Amino acid sequence: MAKRETPEVNAGSMADIAFLLLIFFLMTTTMDTDLGLARMLPPPVPEDEEPPPPIRERNVFEVLINANNQLLVEREPMPLSQLKDAAKEFIENPHNLDNLPVREEIEVPIIGVIETTPNAVISLQNDRGTQYQMYLAVQNELSAAYNELRNELAQREFNMDYADLDTERQRAIREVFPQKISEAEPRNVGGGR
Repeated sequence: MAKRETPEVNAGSMADIAFLLLIFFLMTTTMDTDLGLARMLPPPVPEDEEPPPPIRERNVFEVLINANNQLLVEREPMPLSQLKDAAKEFIENPHNLDNLPVREEIEVPIIGVIETTPNAVISLQNDRGTQYQMYLAVQNELSAAYNELRNELAQREFNMDYADLDTERQRAIREVFPQKISEAEPRNVGGGR
């Protein structure tokens, strides 16, 4: 009897098929986008420029996050749900309280003379052990405070939402409520794991 040879499979096109499948899965798979913050950093201060004058304590809203993701606002514990309203109260100082930023009249193009708190600064510092989700949640609450104040002013002045205003009017609103969030280098605040 003659020995029968086993037929060989033509594997020449296998590499092509594998490559096509790889391309197909790469093109049809969706990727989760990373969370992040859209922040534009200020330009560096020229070396020959004098340092700015010290900031008065009443003009600084201190926000700390420890390693256990606990929020400390103005040296007092605060739930995250109350941060936005506390920040709005600080930024606007609607009742001109002595422990909040000084209200001053400024001249703003398009709007005119308006009373605001131009020296209000929010100081944010977190612990090295703070979870990124908590850090983002705090940033979102602080940004929401500015966004709500800007929207309220846009409604009062122009009867429109801030997002619907033209660039020139948005710039005027931002001049009244500039977003001033100062972030310190993370450190070991306490409550380590």
